[in-house]
Amino acid sequence: MEPSPAVQQLSRSIRDVPDFPKPGIVFRDITTLLRDPKLLHLALDEMVHLVESASLHVDRVVAIESRGFILGAALADRLGVGFVPIRKPGKLPWRTVAASYALEYGTDSIEMHADAVDATDEVLIVDDLIATGGTAAAAGELVTRLGARVAAYLFLIELTALSGRKRLAESPVLSLIQF
Repeated sequence: MEPSPAVQQLSRSIRDVPDFPKPGIVFRDITTLLRDPKLLHLALDEMVHLVESASLHVDRVVAIESRGFILGAALADRLGVGFVPIRKPGKLPWRTVAASYALEYGTDSIEMHADAVDATDEVLIVDDLIATGGTAAAAGELVTRLGARVAAYLFLIELTALSGRKRLAESPVLSLIQF
């Protein structure tokens, strides 16, 4: 199916940065979209539409550091729900829970406050991009470990060739732009 004109416009606004952060990688830079207030507004409108079209009930938006914060906080405001940050280790000031995930060379981990979600919460996990799905899967692990349910994952961009959504198969995966 052909993307809508709005999604095509958003897609064209994203800058490709070759060989970043290492040779052979094409980095999808969303700062070119974020700097334009009309495009940022359009992206948020379209992401809210994805959530509403999926008929999701959401109590909290949980967003992954750092570009996920930009989108997640605005989406939480638009959806009228609370916002929860997931951060790199050592950045949150209170008791946390952590989850590790594999990188190409080694592992990394993320944390969230141990009281950030309630057992009855339906959570929307937001990030700017899904590649292999490792970070998002770790975020989902944190949410479910605290007793909440992942209502869906939402991404501005999905790199479809990396099949990251397969790691998130237990919950719906929504993405606005696919490359």
